[in-house]
Amino acid sequence: MRVEGREPQDPSRERMAIVPDSTEDLWHLQYVIEPGDHVAAQTDRRVQRDDEQLRDTGGRRETIHATIEVDEVEFQRFADRLRVSGQIVACSREDQLGFHHTINVEVHDEIELEKVLKPDQRERLAEAEAATDDPDVTVITIEDGLVDVFDVAQSGASHRASFVAGSGKRGGESTRHELFADVAGVIERSTADALVLAGPGFVKDDCLKYLEDANIEGASAIRTVDTSSTGERGVHEVLTRGVIDDIRSETRLGNEAAFVNELLERLRTEPGSVTYGPEETQTATGYGAVETLAVVDDVLLRERTADAEWSIDLDRLVEQVEQQGGTVRVLTAEGEPGQQVVSLGGIAAILRYPID
Repeated sequence: MRVEGREPQDPSRERMAIVPDSTEDLWHLQYVIEPGDHVAAQTDRRVQRDDEQLRDTGGRRETIHATIEVDEVEFQRFADRLRVSGQIVACSREDQLGFHHTINVEVHDEIELEKVLKPDQRERLAEAEAATDDPDVTVITIEDGLVDVFDVAQSGASHRASFVAGSGKRGGESTRHELFADVAGVIERSTADALVLAGPGFVKDDCLKYLEDANIEGASAIRTVDTSSTGERGVHEVLTRGVIDDIRSETRLGNEAAFVNELLERLRTEPGSVTYGPEETQTATGYGAVETLAVVDDVLLRERTADAEWSIDLDRLVEQVEQQGGTVRVLTAEGEPGQQVVSLGGIAAILRYPID
């Protein structure tokens, strides 16, 4: 995600120009944008006027610049877009003021967001912004005699290296294995979270078998993807199929699973070192005992609306934990780790010391 400009509006409110670089960024934004915020963008709208004839025909579709006061946010993963709805409060056509409108935000669309950022929202934006430039996936495209290596970050793919050798058919198996050995060297030096082998035919599968037989660390976790091309075109095929977004989601869930496993293990073996449920967690926070707070994103979202179910002020609780030097982890409700915390009441904490 790119945050291309920040402009303070008052001591706490700020306006930001934001460009999501991936579906993952759209997913993040659904937890940053909330009712009452202002979102502005270039958007298509079927223009409505007081002219009854135009109303009868539905008006004509125009591109306008509109600012809406948000009342609803919906992430549509199946369509790779974020729907932000609300009343138009500023517009390049004054006759559209006061109407309800939906801005469909897609990857690479720029929006302006004006709001008071809560601590977890600020952290979520910062993490998504940092992830834009950090290569977290290495894609290796391979065919007979040619390997290309690309580092893929949310900002795009950059070519890192190429290796050339004779094919097994033309130059013998020894030259093909030398090429596979070059791939093994790339993998052993890689610091990426995940690796993808892509290309047409069976060369990538033969390469993966070579890596597994050679006991290259991480070989069992490498994904293979069938593409019709190699090089930049092959990487583009991998990207357009959503493979990279899937890997990032799984990596995030893997990190969440490790944390929740630790929490549950402590709950089993050292019950005094963990607490869960809203009131219990608030009590522990009051003692300054919370080391790591875990809350599920859907719960956090619900507790910020008129449909809040808890008697505690969750935003205040999060703020207190951070002021006391604790860590706050927001878990996704989409995964099993988040659902395990949902079964504990939607919120839990690892404690610095028992409070009972």
